[in-house]
Amino acid sequence: MTRNMEKLLHYTWRHKIFPLDTLRTTDGKTVEVVDTGLYNRTDSGPDFFNAKIKIDDILWVGNVEIHINASDWFHHKHDNDSAYNNVILHVVENADSTVTTADGTTIPTLVIPIPKELMDNYAELLNSEKYPPCYKIIEDLPHLKVHAWLSALQTERLERKTRDIEERVKRMNGSWEEAYFATLARNHGYGVNSEAFEEWAKTIPMSAISHHRDDLFQIEALFLGQAGLLDHVDQKYAQEYSFLQKKFHLTPMDGSRWKYKTRPQNHPHVRLLQLAGMYHEHRTGLRDLLACKNTKDVSKLYDFHGDKVTLFTINTVVPTMFAYGRHHAKEDLCDRALDILESLPAEDNNIVRMWQECGLEVRTAYDSQSLLQLKKEYCDKKECLRCRFGYEFLQGEYKNSFFK
Repeated sequence: MTRNMEKLLHYTWRHKIFPLDTLRTTDGKTVEVVDTGLYNRTDSGPDFFNAKIKIDDILWVGNVEIHINASDWFHHKHDNDSAYNNVILHVVENADSTVTTADGTTIPTLVIPIPKELMDNYAELLNSEKYPPCYKIIEDLPHLKVHAWLSALQTERLERKTRDIEERVKRMNGSWEEAYFATLARNHGYGVNSEAFEEWAKTIPMSAISHHRDDLFQIEALFLGQAGLLDHVDQKYAQEYSFLQKKFHLTPMDGSRWKYKTRPQNHPHVRLLQLAGMYHEHRTGLRDLLACKNTKDVSKLYDFHGDKVTLFTINTVVPTMFAYGRHHAKEDLCDRALDILESLPAEDNNIVRMWQECGLEVRTAYDSQSLLQLKKEYCDKKECLRCRFGYEFLQGEYKNSFFK
């Protein structure tokens, strides 16, 4: 609870939710907050960098540290840490101690209480059993604010996927082609087998087997054999795999890595046979993916339709196209990826339906993917203080009453 209250005090300082004209340090000096500083989201160093604070008409530029109790400064051993020597103001809710830096300087202390309205609203967000906890204000949010936040969330989501793909490229010795195949394989795992599919993809020597791709039976045997799943299929594959294994000096993965708690059509050996078919039909090349202009091209290239093409485009086509465009400074590819995402219908799942029940309009996959990012990175982690919807909820009646 103390940690949450400290976060809320950070929020109070960051957004200047305090009476600006009556600020004084604990020893009676006047305080004017010119700039609260740059918020430090890490756990290392002062909470706000490069703040500008006037104390008795002298302008100070430096860092600000925030604690619920002033004595926390000593509990956290800041008095022995030279990284805190540039702190110019200690902001607290309870001034139970005078603090000093490692070089012996006494830091001015400013007491800022967390407003009761703000604390009550925050407690409601943290303790609500409903999802989303801010449901009361969603229907009345201006469209522009909603759109701006969903756009920011989508950028976050795609940048995270871009980092994942770039890491995959590194593991594939810089090969975007092999990284794309691994991404394609991973998304064939439908979550439960995603990690296993990516591990499997790393065992496939793409350049070595390329001249076998016109023989579907050989590709199926190799894919299944490398997955350690020959026991799940016709034994005609075992003899063929034995030949290919010796030829390419292959080591299969442990077949126990696969999970079968899925629908029969999503069992790993079924999905591997589908992937073998795509590879055989030359539908797993990165160049062809990057040439797709719209969902019709995607559907035609991969022979997917309906919900299947939607999921494939969301999870494979758009992230790969965006990551490749970002890495190679091809903004047209990034823009095309976003255009394709906006052209898809919104996903129909529990998360999307709950937001719709609150009055939020969710029209496209761009919107629904943004809401998945919101759920995973903000709602589930109770990061309401970093959420723009949370900001509107926290302000609530408080913003209309506090400054009267």
